[in-house]
Amino acid sequence: MESPRKAVFFDRDGTITREGEWIRHPGALELVPGAGAAIARLSDAGYASVMFTNQSAVARGLITEAQLGVIHARLAELLAAEGAHLDGIYWCPHHPTEGVGAYRVECDCRKPKPGLVLRAAAEMNLDLPRSWCVGDMERDLAAGAAAGLPGILVATGKGVEEEARMRAAGHPPQWFAPDLTAAAETILREARVRSV
Repeated sequence: MESPRKAVFFDRDGTITREGEWIRHPGALELVPGAGAAIARLSDAGYASVMFTNQSAVARGLITEAQLGVIHARLAELLAAEGAHLDGIYWCPHHPTEGVGAYRVECDCRKPKPGLVLRAAAEMNLDLPRSWCVGDMERDLAAGAAAGLPGILVATGKGVEEEARMRAAGHPPQWFAPDLTAAAETILREARVRSV
């Protein structure tokens, strides 16, 4: 059996792609500058790249899971154009209060809960103690932390406001980076430090 792989878990909106209000069609996706190159760099360093994302647009009836799949296929195309790829895509389609029908549920996969991380780790044979998470909201980091992952808050998306809010609440993020390029550098630097 193959040894477990280290991984980086990325949020989607505001981290890999530009923040947008309810992405409903593939044409609305736009990569954050440098995101593809950062993901490719981490892949080259041996990290599995996994996207984990809350997508309550499905729960709210704004898009179907099939439509979300088309959106994510477009994301794969955009990343491929920059020489990057995602090894896994995991999403939570639920919402505890705004969901419609079966999607209105208190689940274990909606961040800040760690369900998506734990499912990906089991299905993809990931080494969580050597893995990281990156996102623009505290809930992204909290989902990773609940699974034992250190997290990097990025300033893209809602990150600047989140960092200020977390700092005011007395628990600033351990790492705060301007974007995925800087986050990737932090991950690679810390890996070098730990291997010494």
